Amino acid sequence: MAFNLVKFSREVRAEATKTTWPSRKETLQTTGIVLGMVVLTAVFFLTVDQIIGAGMRALFGVGS
Repeated sequence: MAFNLVKFSREVRAEATKTTWPSRKETLQTTGIVLGMVVLTAVFFLTVDQIIGAGMRALFGVGS
């Protein structure tokens, strides 16, 4: 089972022509959605962390 680089290159090129790329608008929209979800997730975990930290400080009476 030999590796034929020329055949492989042709097949890669053929598959690459089948690829459909998103438009600039679609790319910006999905990037915005991803960034928005990252911010929401960060705020969620910050809030949960603060609540757990407050609970631990109240429970053990340590910290400020």
